[in-house]
Amino acid sequence: MAYNQILEDDTGSEHIIEIKNLNKSFDGTKVLKDITFYIRNNEFITLLGPSGCGKSTTLRIIAGFETADSGIVNFEGKDLLKTPANKRNINTVFQRYALFPHLNVFDNVAFGLKIKKVAKPEIKERVNKALATVGLADYGERYIDQLSGGQMQRVAIARAIVNRPRILLLDEPLGALDLKMRKEMQLELKSMQRELGITFVYVTHDQEEALTMSDTIIVMKDGIIQQIGTPIDIYNEPKNAYVADFIGESNIVAGTMKKDFEVTLSGGITFKCVDPMFKEFTEGVQNLVDVVIRPEDFYVEEEKEGRINGTVESIVFKGVHYEMLVRSDDGIVWMVQNVDPCKIGQRVGLYVDPDDIQIMRRSELSPDFGSYGIKKPAENAPDGEGAGASAAASKEENK
Repeated sequence: MAYNQILEDDTGSEHIIEIKNLNKSFDGTKVLKDITFYIRNNEFITLLGPSGCGKSTTLRIIAGFETADSGIVNFEGKDLLKTPANKRNINTVFQRYALFPHLNVFDNVAFGLKIKKVAKPEIKERVNKALATVGLADYGERYIDQLSGGQMQRVAIARAIVNRPRILLLDEPLGALDLKMRKEMQLELKSMQRELGITFVYVTHDQEEALTMSDTIIVMKDGIIQQIGTPIDIYNEPKNAYVADFIGESNIVAGTMKKDFEVTLSGGITFKCVDPMFKEFTEGVQNLVDVVIRPEDFYVEEEKEGRINGTVESIVFKGVHYEMLVRSDDGIVWMVQNVDPCKIGQRVGLYVDPDDIQIMRRSELSPDFGSYGIKKPAENAPDGEGAGASAAASKEENK
């Protein structure tokens, strides 16, 4: 390795960017709070979170459009914070493409090269190659007002990659496109990244975009990193209730564990699971946990003992499945997705396989007892008895 890395990585991969203890405030409000992460070379990494979580601020600091209050940002081992934005081998694609309407497509893409006084034959070669890469080989003479939204986005990407950056930053670049075009561009962007062999750092609030394109996802909330992992890890093994709720639809309920590989939900229903108790738990005691069950993981059966028995309250056809809300006998509303519809008012029993139950530590982000959709513990019950809540159902009913 040509330079020393400051952050450990058990994969042995080369880090192109390393960020450590990064802080940023605006008007006394901290928007980044000691965030630390690395970006591997040739990786597609996504910063994911709602508006105000700090993802775009992080991107702008990497680009050089914002300064940091404190912290380290290294690019291939060198201090990036001391490098002017125009000297960084990094390009940015914005949601609002910032294309020049008085220039044709070729000249828009060539603009940066002309500023750098690159020779004309090289400009022509590089621009034509960039346009071919984004599928616009025959569009060089067209003007911007003659293009669709998807084509304008491709021009913006071509203008960025023609400069041969080591890193391409993309700040919600698909936000202005319609749903069908966004889905097409998701696949095209991932294909481009593989073909170009450069690092993509992508910012979005759209969980589907993140899951579809990313090698690594960083989930952020209020300037704090909640979880870093692969799309599969983030979806199947969320670290807390916030991540589980933000990534896909989830039923997030309070439960208890008395021993390894068993969790008890409200109403005293106990399910087998694949998770042992956390090391700080005491066996034989009702240790409070958060339980995540995805709506698609339920089996809908006849009601019987050992099942979450309840009544179907609503059903909506979603195209590939039906989405149902089932109110269990203990008052909890569960979101269930199934390819076969039930009838409103029908009694059902819900079952879930052990490996589809995720157990998480409770935290300040967990559902609280007594709030909407959560059954309060029985008055004289031991701690945790009767616990249960459905965050997904709460979101659905409050829409």
